[in-house]
Amino acid sequence: MSIDIRVRGYHLDIYHHVNNSRYLEFLEEGRWDYFDRHAFVDLFESQSLAFVVANINISYRRPAYNGELLRVTSKLDGLGNKSARMIQKVWLVDNDQPTELVAEAMVTFCLLDSKTQQSVPIAGPVREVLENMIEEGL
Repeated sequence: MSIDIRVRGYHLDIYHHVNNSRYLEFLEEGRWDYFDRHAFVDLFESQSLAFVVANINISYRRPAYNGELLRVTSKLDGLGNKSARMIQKVWLVDNDQPTELVAEAMVTFCLLDSKTQQSVPIAGPVREVLENMIEEGL
């Protein structure tokens, strides 16, 4: 799963490259797109559930500059009782192909009951869908 993002002037810092804090927004956009494409948003809302980020580890590989096209890829990597892991990568894109790794992140998130604001086990239909996605390499 991937989504493309064009670097704009408001993404830049005083060094004229993408500010490292903006990568959190790029990665979040990638996760929302990922879950939207798999109809998770509707499934979560129908059960009063939400995924909440617990940890993000980012490695920055190269700067990105104004006007460059970036591609954020997202893939589920693991599933625990109350948490899941996703690998996300930000690529420089040229001629519609990823050419150079800009940043990569390991994201850990947990499932939250929206009503009680407490983490809950990943079970039932949500777990089944996530397990299938991991098996299919999505």
